Amino acid sequence: MSLEEIQNSIREEMGVLLYFWGEDCNVCHALRPKFKELFDSQFPKIKQIYLDAHKNPQIASFYQVFAVPTVLVFLDGREFVREGRAVSLHKLNEQLKRPYVMMTE
Repeated sequence: MSLEEIQNSIREEMGVLLYFWGEDCNVCHALRPKFKELFDSQFPKIKQIYLDAHKNPQIASFYQVFAVPTVLVFLDGREFVREGRAVSLHKLNEQLKRPYVMMTE
């Protein structure tokens, strides 16, 4: 996926999850299916994009991602959440629940 395609998704979609990971990051591999499960079940209208930061350095640097895992959530075209390294699924769920309901009702 190109930077332009990501930016178009952020403009066009209600919400977008960008999950930056690394091939050699065990935490990244462990968290990725949990993020997919959370977003599939609780936030199905948020588009999910998973990017290997090492294979997409230009995109990672554009979004100022310098460590993995890093999670960015965009709502209505704006960055709403940025979490890196010690990412809490529970905290992320709590942060997104109310605005997501407001945007989807």
